[in-house]
Amino acid sequence: MKRSILIVAALAATFGATAHAQDKPTVAVVAKVGGIPWFNAMEQGIKDEGEALGIDAYMIGPTSADPALQVRAIEDLIARGVDVIGVVPNDRQVLEPVLKKARDQGIIVLTHESPESENVDYDFEMISAQQLGEEHAKLLADTTGCEGSYAVYVGGLSVPAHNAWADAAVNWLSEHCPEMRQAADRFGVAESVDDSRNTTLDLIRAHSDLAGIMSFGSQGTIGAARAVKERGMAGEIKVMGLFSPGQGRRLVHEGVITGGFQWNPLEAGKAFVALGNRLYEGGEIADGDDLPVLGTIELDGHTIFASKPLALNEETIDELADLGL
Repeated sequence: MKRSILIVAALAATFGATAHAQDKPTVAVVAKVGGIPWFNAMEQGIKDEGEALGIDAYMIGPTSADPALQVRAIEDLIARGVDVIGVVPNDRQVLEPVLKKARDQGIIVLTHESPESENVDYDFEMISAQQLGEEHAKLLADTTGCEGSYAVYVGGLSVPAHNAWADAAVNWLSEHCPEMRQAADRFGVAESVDDSRNTTLDLIRAHSDLAGIMSFGSQGTIGAARAVKERGMAGEIKVMGLFSPGQGRRLVHEGVITGGFQWNPLEAGKAFVALGNRLYEGGEIADGDDLPVLGTIELDGHTIFASKPLALNEETIDELADLGL
């Protein structure tokens, strides 16, 4: 039987791909949603690492951030008899049964951005949730002077990593900027430019003291910044978070996006393939290991933590955008 490696991440166009190289493992990545800059960069990393390792690597993924579509994709991959499945979950709990099914059939399971997933061999994070959240909280505090109210966007209220980052940021602000308050409960809009833009416009109308927005999702920072720019409030409301450098470059230079921290999705794509290949070949993972792509890691249970923060600001944005991110 042909041996395959699969990692779940994102391009609907490849969902039906069946061509596999003879006698080589195959990596297929199915992520949260296809066709957006973040996962386009991840796809490039998957392809690059696949070529470097002599592995056929590709991405599959839904056309929207619907966890049911991820379940369907994973079911299809189990039926194909793949050896390794990796997932960037939209909803951890929805995926647990199908990931358990995969493991029960002897398939290695990896996740990314989902440290609380249970039916996995390993989850890997390019930066710890606490570090990522706290870096944004410190930036918000530094740029607002801890004055006014702020809002928090996540990709979805059930997306594990996004909410862990948000929790870390809010907890840091509660301790170090107790006078600041959240304008409202967090919003699950950060994977949609339109939804985050509309939410920001509503917040501006409702909260005259709105001082900042932290977005933990690939599209929320862009949408929030567009709304702030439309209202002529660039620099007055601090907008920060995760975003594609190419998509946000102009907004950074215009002073609408204050900055942010993330990791390189291209590197995350490479890490999926490298880690999957290592495990497929029987390699083990231990605390303090120096792993390909990830570097020196900390192992907490089955979660692998790298420390690869990537600052997004006027000094770094052009170089990162030129890399295709």
